[in-house]
Amino acid sequence: MIFAWVFALALGTDAPVAAAPAKVQLTPAQLFEFAAKSAAAHDLVTAEAALRALTGNPDRAIRNEARFRLAQLIAVQPGRKAEAAILCRKILDEQPGAAPVRLELAKLDAELGHMAAAGRELRAAQALDLPPEVSRAVRFYQQALDAIRPIGGSIEVALAPDSNINRATSGSSLNTVIGDFTLSRDAQATSGLGAVVRGQAFARVPLDPHLTMLARLSGSANIYRDPEFDDVIVAPQIGPEWAKGPDRISLSVGPGWRWYGADPYTFSVGESVDWQHRLGKRAQIRAGVSHSYVKNERDALETGVAWGGSAGLDRAFSARFGGGMSLTANRQGARDPGYAITGGGFSPYLYREIGHATLTATLTYNHLAADQRLSLFTDRRIDNANGLSLAATLRQIRIGSLSPLVRMRMDRNQSTVQIYGYKRVAGEVGLASAF
Repeated sequence: MIFAWVFALALGTDAPVAAAPAKVQLTPAQLFEFAAKSAAAHDLVTAEAALRALTGNPDRAIRNEARFRLAQLIAVQPGRKAEAAILCRKILDEQPGAAPVRLELAKLDAELGHMAAAGRELRAAQALDLPPEVSRAVRFYQQALDAIRPIGGSIEVALAPDSNINRATSGSSLNTVIGDFTLSRDAQATSGLGAVVRGQAFARVPLDPHLTMLARLSGSANIYRDPEFDDVIVAPQIGPEWAKGPDRISLSVGPGWRWYGADPYTFSVGESVDWQHRLGKRAQIRAGVSHSYVKNERDALETGVAWGGSAGLDRAFSARFGGGMSLTANRQGARDPGYAITGGGFSPYLYREIGHATLTATLTYNHLAADQRLSLFTDRRIDNANGLSLAATLRQIRIGSLSPLVRMRMDRNQSTVQIYGYKRVAGEVGLASAF
């Protein structure tokens, strides 16, 4: 009876009457007070019902206040942090300048293990004109990111049409020093519709207030009707993570396996060091180095030691607009100098929140050069690769804590060796985190 009464009052309709009591209507302010008293009396079910009724109010200020209070009410209940985060995201879709809501969403993101998203929300909050007390709250939450979820994970699933699933040349023949060769079908550009699955699981064990042991299992799979083009990667890692003030440093070691066409392709084992530093109120910088031994299971001449380095900057320009830039450098050694390569590149990106959608645009450029010419080809390999990615997360539609993700990518690699040159247009339609 109480639920029908609460909803009737919130919607302005007549509440059901048990016997003789007269009809009673409450204003939104009175219903907020009723919800608060119910919560104080530990009657969370009634408090939630009252607040949910108010989330349908036509007045934006009233419904968003109800969403915020409801998010805070359910966030402390087991297994409901993702639901609370979605409520905060709905508020920000309508009121991007609501700094307290961004702080709450950043805290929930951190507790759910979405550290990059949490950092982005804090940078967005700092892009607002905040009063001193709110700025202090932002600094508090930045420090609180060190107290992160001990166990968690994420997954992304999508259908992926691709004009060139094997990133191969569109030519049917190959020029070599001993004449022209006709390429087999699997060595030519092949289109197809596949399924893409990406995921990560992690666990953290605190060692002291600033040090934790972090274990991660990352993986991805591109699956097609023809299994000879399937591409599967699995990489477990473990290592310590140290965080204090604006800095976070992590060291990880572990193996990695890659299968292509359902057969083993490479096995690697290596280590990496990553550093993250908050730069002022709106930005952060990232840097990392990695080293690994890569064994090619199909061609021993491609086996060797790999080195990598990266640096990046992320910045919020406003509460709903931001971007950044990353730089990379790499060195892949090999037993045959023709397969040993040195390269680098850069990748700027921008994101913009528009209504219930987040739009992201990313440009990439990479250059690589081989140490020497492979004996079969006339030229030493030198590649210049360009890419453009456009993505949209559509939060208006939700399935649990997931929303539709649409992504399109265009790639072109120009190479002095014909077999490495390719063009590719690919898309993904799937589900991603809604907050």
